[in-house]
Amino acid sequence: WRFVESGGGLVQPGGSLRLSCAISGITLASYAVGWLRQPPEKEREGVSYISPSGETTYYADSVKGRFTISKEDAKNTVYLQMNSLKPEDSGNYYCVAKARDWHGVPDPDMAYDYWGPGTQVTVSS
Repeated sequence: WRFVESGGGLVQPGGSLRLSCAISGITLASYAVGWLRQPPEKEREGVSYISPSGETTYYADSVKGRFTISKEDAKNTVYLQMNSLKPEDSGNYYCVAKARDWHGVPDPDMAYDYWGPGTQVTVSS
């Protein structure tokens, strides 16, 4: 199996980025997927969740209304569209997946089946 996150980079406040998590070796439609992030010198935190069916999503309060999670099962890829970015959105963003579904914003302390290596997002002027 392999997770590859991409789409991170440097963006000015108010800008947008779309993160992608390309997954190989598992069937995306059978897994719940989430995004976590770790801001500099801070604890890891949950950002967003999407159910195996794609019908249910959750967002941390800090990103609600600005971020959108989606997926394309045919491409085995999960996306995180991030708009109106703020400096506090900076951090390393990780894609995680778990065959046993959960509901809610991903818990950083939960045992996930798979983790991606992460992609760095920096929001700065």
